[in-house]
Amino acid sequence: MSREIVHARVVESLSRLRMRSIAERLDALLSEAARTEPTYLDFLDKMLCEEIGSKQRKRVAMGIQIAHFPAIKTLEDFDFKFQPSIDQKLVRELATGRFIAEAENVLVFGPPGVGKTHLAIALGRAAVEAGHSVLFTSATALLATLSKAETEGQLAEKLLFYTKPKLLVVDELGYLPFERQSAHLFFQLVARRYEKSSTLITTNQVVTQWGTVFGDEVLAAAILDRLLHHSHTLMISGDSYRLKQKKKAGLLGGNAVSAR
Repeated sequence: MSREIVHARVVESLSRLRMRSIAERLDALLSEAARTEPTYLDFLDKMLCEEIGSKQRKRVAMGIQIAHFPAIKTLEDFDFKFQPSIDQKLVRELATGRFIAEAENVLVFGPPGVGKTHLAIALGRAAVEAGHSVLFTSATALLATLSKAETEGQLAEKLLFYTKPKLLVVDELGYLPFERQSAHLFFQLVARRYEKSSTLITTNQVVTQWGTVFGDEVLAAAILDRLLHHSHTLMISGDSYRLKQKKKAGLLGGNAVSAR
């Protein structure tokens, strides 16, 4: 049987097995093998590693697209030296994604501009890389969507949509107060995810102010009870990154008030 026929059959078999990365790079891999003369086992190992790596990259890319992160942020880009109040050891542990397997929550507290959203996106990306489904949304967008779904008689479907991801990231909770009905919708979502999936929330409001945020002390207590039961908390205190950049650019004087 000619080499061309065998080559075509191998490519077809790889395609049918959905090993498309090897199929596309087969000639390059064969050429390299001819030069280096690896053992059969080493050659097979290299091919499988190529395919696994390709599938992993595609899976991560798809997971990041589905998550709807608003920007590209990673832990490597985060300036921990500028925010020494952050428990860096805890952040590194959270980045492993183990808290998601235990259906634990993460609450990130801090004033505006200190990097809460950056951390939320970075931890979300790390969760995707660890193999978990993630969805990112702002608190205002989440509540607007749930309110619209309720009006249109589609609340059950929309709650299911937000319940499915293994990690739901809700950014900027507390920047605007909730209307009473919106607070009830948020409680329904939290209750559905409780002890089943993980929720990561960033907020500029300490827990004692959540009654004001939700317009109901009892409802706020019920929400906090479920969020804090199995949870990790990150407290950030410090200057705003945005003010830091303005100071560097000379747009603010040395006596500028930091965002606290």
